[in-house]
Amino acid sequence: MNKNIKTPSIGYSILVMAVVILVIMSGIVFFDASIEMMLLIALMITIPFILYLGHSYDHIQKAMFSMMSKALLPSMIVLVVGAMIGAWLISGTVPTLIYYGIQIVSPTYFFVTALLFCTIVSVSTGTSWGTMGTAGVALMGISHSLGLPAGMSAGAIISGAYFGDKISPLSDTTNLAAAVVGADVIDHVKHMLWTTIPAYILTFIVFFILGLNYGQGDASLTDINAMTNYLSESFNLGIITLIPVVIVISLLIFKKPPITSIFIGAAVGGVVAIFYQNVSLSEAIDVMYNGYVASSGIEVMDSLLSQGGVTSMFNLVALFLFALGLGGILNESGILNTFLKTFFSHVKSVRSLIPTTMVTSYLATAIMGSASSAMALTGTMVKPLFDKHRLQPKNLSRVMEDTATQGAAAIPWNANAIFAAAALGVAPLTFIPFLFLAFFTPVFSLLYGFTGFTMTKMTEEEIKELENEEQDA
Repeated sequence: MNKNIKTPSIGYSILVMAVVILVIMSGIVFFDASIEMMLLIALMITIPFILYLGHSYDHIQKAMFSMMSKALLPSMIVLVVGAMIGAWLISGTVPTLIYYGIQIVSPTYFFVTALLFCTIVSVSTGTSWGTMGTAGVALMGISHSLGLPAGMSAGAIISGAYFGDKISPLSDTTNLAAAVVGADVIDHVKHMLWTTIPAYILTFIVFFILGLNYGQGDASLTDINAMTNYLSESFNLGIITLIPVVIVISLLIFKKPPITSIFIGAAVGGVVAIFYQNVSLSEAIDVMYNGYVASSGIEVMDSLLSQGGVTSMFNLVALFLFALGLGGILNESGILNTFLKTFFSHVKSVRSLIPTTMVTSYLATAIMGSASSAMALTGTMVKPLFDKHRLQPKNLSRVMEDTATQGAAAIPWNANAIFAAAALGVAPLTFIPFLFLAFFTPVFSLLYGFTGFTMTKMTEEEIKELENEEQDA
């Protein structure tokens, strides 16, 4: 490494981080600019600060592109999800779910129904994005048709989706959190139940109470009849249209790759559209790429059904690239590490360790743009402190999931929040106040840190093994 490269001071690191946050937030709040554009501007503004430390532009560029490469997998997933949503609209899959959902689901119990249904799907498949892109899309259609608040409905859907993303052994974040700190996956899952189950129960109760205020919904019987008539007249409804749903969920349950599973779901949807809805091949392909456009004359229905397509996800791909690029250069330059390490100097006990870890995880999630990157950074930096206090690794992995996995969708510019917004058609600031599971879970994590309850200590064998490793190092 170049000897002329300076290690950033805490003052310099705080300055750079303040500039980044100020640029992003001012653009969004005062100029109504897109998050993607402000992230790009922040990325460009940060480069001179890092050049000042002695890093060459080539080094910065390599760090930026190296981190951006991690966006390839999620980018492919969201693009095929866009194609699948378009295919499921033109095939009648989503319209069928909306049509029967309006008649079966009571407005009073919609929120808890959405929460439970998405919980079942996400636990079974291990993917929050897959759950929102399939069950979530249909549930939002039912919500709109019943005249229920979009933010509350999306909040219930997202809460259920992220319960499974966090708890299911099939989830990538669950396995990543355990792997980063060296914990057993099953032990990690069991340990999370202490914080997640009570938080989930509270979330269920809150959504149940909120549902009592919407006994009839805001949609009139005339509006509902108009919507159901349009759906039945414009699409061939029935069990055949549900074949794509069964196939996708089955593939995900059997742990098939999400990209191919979702694309197969889109392709089957296209086949159903061609042979069951009498759509031409060219039209099916066009909708999968550009999205479906409804022209019913019913404002709510047109807004609901006019979505999907690969192109609808381009903004999200841009967000992935810019957010990860920004996080990459902040991390490689040492600015992020210096900024986060200031919290560690105050850690003297478990009581201070847990809140410090939580703050670190949230900051990393906000800066890095994804829960996975945040957990990799937090786990690597904080694990020595947990070892010092002789706490088992599953304590750290639980805190990371309670914050990074659950809280990612509550950060407006995070990839998880933007994906939820794109899939469900609801702005992040509209659904964030209703992400009750994301708010309740860290409360229990913090409570256990203060009281020591469930903070499992290392066994004598584990301590000896750790001491041997420290001596070898």
